[in-house]
Amino acid sequence: MSQLLVKNLHVSIDGKEILKGLDLTVNQGEIHAIMGPNGTGKSTLAYTLMGHPSYEVTAGEVWFKDQNVLELEADERSRLGLFLAFQYPVAIPGVTVANFLRTALNARRRAENPEDKGVPIPEFRKLLLEKMSLLQMESAFAGRYLNEGFSGGEKKRAEILQMATLRPEIAILDETDSGLDIDALRIVSEGVNALSGPELGVLVITHYQRLLNYIKPDFVHIMLSGRIVESGGPELALQLEERGYDWVREKYENGVAA
Repeated sequence: MSQLLVKNLHVSIDGKEILKGLDLTVNQGEIHAIMGPNGTGKSTLAYTLMGHPSYEVTAGEVWFKDQNVLELEADERSRLGLFLAFQYPVAIPGVTVANFLRTALNARRRAENPEDKGVPIPEFRKLLLEKMSLLQMESAFAGRYLNEGFSGGEKKRAEILQMATLRPEIAILDETDSGLDIDALRIVSEGVNALSGPELGVLVITHYQRLLNYIKPDFVHIMLSGRIVESGGPELALQLEERGYDWVREKYENGVAA
């Protein structure tokens, strides 16, 4: 079982410290949710874990499969088994969804074996259609340019399709519910649930309990001021829904949460 272990992580951007000693453990097969107000560092954590160059790690460690991933480039982290679904996926005009996914899959295979000639087109087509069927996606979606003219829901479904195709061991979903209506939220959540299981650990970053009505977390964590200050089960998200963050702020400021 693979484990993502974050120890005392401090991260700055443009000289401003955002993460201030964050600790977190996510095991393969578990679903974790991180919640917190705007500006507390949730997306900073996601981008740091995947190696965004704008985020400077000033202290701490991130371990995955017995490797300190902070020493690896973003593509190396991906090949190791980490995946990030973006809050705002970018469009790539002229590159179809199918070509993008086949290129990514071939790059991963060649990194493992330089002699690998890539996945044959018939084999890839079968794989892609299987994953699209699992996610209840029309086959024509594969021929569209990646995220160009996509609705918010289509962009997020394309991210989940990437996850299904690349089969990571730990997936980070950065506010996947952002900009989605109820129907799109349900469809995307059903896709995540279809992929969840003992071989996939999921870290869901969200503001709202509504996403967790569909994606049921095993653990919920609350972030404030760049740290995780409270952890618990699904009931913690319901408590936030009812009471907001004021009680957490008061408890944290009084030094009870460390």
